[in-house]
Amino acid sequence: MWSLPFLLVPVLGVATFVVAPWFDHWLPKDVSVHGRDIDGLFYFILALTGVVFVATEMVLFWFLWKYDAAAVRGPAKYIHGSHTLEVVWTIIPAATMLFLAIYQMNTWADVKMRRPRMAPSAEVVARQFEWRIRYPGRDGTLGTPDDLFVVNDLHVPLDEDFLVQLKSMDVLHSFFLPNMRVKHDAVPGMKQPVWFKATEAGTYDIVCAEVCGWGHYKMKGRITVESR
Repeated sequence: MWSLPFLLVPVLGVATFVVAPWFDHWLPKDVSVHGRDIDGLFYFILALTGVVFVATEMVLFWFLWKYDAAAVRGPAKYIHGSHTLEVVWTIIPAATMLFLAIYQMNTWADVKMRRPRMAPSAEVVARQFEWRIRYPGRDGTLGTPDDLFVVNDLHVPLDEDFLVQLKSMDVLHSFFLPNMRVKHDAVPGMKQPVWFKATEAGTYDIVCAEVCGWGHYKMKGRITVESR
């Protein structure tokens, strides 16, 4: 009897992932150059872990069903385990993790290491509880008297590299642009580059993915992608 609830776990789990996109409970629309590669990694890892999850649950169900105490007579037999089996199930996950680490290196480099050769397009300073944004003025240089200041309202040119100089004024925040597939922690005392290229005009969310205080929900801003 107890085997049936365990069988429902993989069945309902897989069903949830299948129907989620139909109810708009899935990844937000991708409007960035790097988004396709990032989503590809996500789906690959989801499929890999999904297969392992279903296989593990089915084995668990089979053991519960086959060795049900109500159906099996006689005392239980105990074994001391298998050293070979333990080595195998240690090597396989380790090899899988190593493969994933190598498989994602090029995407990681594009998103986090291969910085565009350009001056910062804007400075974003996180604070409790807003995003303070500064643009260079006509001289094209940040930190000069003609800089432009706005709050929670980032404007980005369409189909152009955009380089953000990210800072935090107080505590740890997380600069998250779901539609751009960008997420980077803003660490106090550090000045960090974050870059992306938007491919579709529109207005999207800026959110903080770090719980930074009671007013956390107030940090939601907007990013507008438009032609220059």
